[in-house]
Amino acid sequence: MLAPAGGPLKSTSAKTLVDVQSGLKFAKSPRWFGQKLLFLDIHDRCIKSADLNGTVQTVRDLPYLPGGFGVLADGGLIVGDAWHRKIVRWNTAGPEQIADLSDVARFCLSDGILDSRGGMYFGDAGFDFLDPLVDPVPNGVIVHISADGKSSVVAGDLFFPNGMIITPDNSTLIVAETLGHRLTAFEIGNNGSLQNRRVWAQFQDDVKPDGICLDREGAIWVAGTGLCALRVREGGEIDQQVTTKRPVFATMLGGPEQRHLFLCTSASCDPVITRRVSSATIDIAEVGIPGSGIP
Repeated sequence: MLAPAGGPLKSTSAKTLVDVQSGLKFAKSPRWFGQKLLFLDIHDRCIKSADLNGTVQTVRDLPYLPGGFGVLADGGLIVGDAWHRKIVRWNTAGPEQIADLSDVARFCLSDGILDSRGGMYFGDAGFDFLDPLVDPVPNGVIVHISADGKSSVVAGDLFFPNGMIITPDNSTLIVAETLGHRLTAFEIGNNGSLQNRRVWAQFQDDVKPDGICLDREGAIWVAGTGLCALRVREGGEIDQQVTTKRPVFATMLGGPEQRHLFLCTSASCDPVITRRVSSATIDIAEVGIPGSGIP
């Protein structure tokens, strides 16, 4: 892990908002919407919500393992069908398939993000990350789905593309390459293309960046760093951490002033274990710089 920037690392301990008694299997892709945190409970195959009192509700049961999640302005939900590589819109009328990525995504959808133009980006891990006997390979891709439903690969040769953010000016997409131990940035073209790839932050091998979120100073809160989330600036300097009792797999800034850092934690990410034993929590900490950008 890289050294702190310019002095001692500011450290805060998170509090548990949703504890293991709630029955969460594995929370991921948190999004703040309508004064609640919405998120995927991947291995429980559903979308859930939590309010600031820690009350959890099931918003939508899903007939498939989800991968990638977004909330439309009207409250409609976009959820990837991870293994079949299809994108589905859920609303009051029920599910509607809006894209089939099986020809362009090879294995399993990981994470995704909606953009401000009515399009979306989804990552394909590039290998079967649920099979411990499969060797990971750096051939993951990012697929863009335009507002009219056309899909195309816009980035390749990624080592497990995972969490993504888009800057508030809609000019840059940053993706966590979990097994590349880095955050990678792209300029976004008018047609949704990604170009001018660069390393935004490179970590040591003990950091496997996962779910990420952006604040108004342009720093990113990074999960996948063990028993904490790290606030990282471009170039890799770290100036803050929020510590937890379990490994952190995703982050989201939300709350009334976007100063609540929500942390999806779990004792394990092994689906066999998480389906059998609930060890996931959602933790929370107040931070000084509010959230920004997408999601």
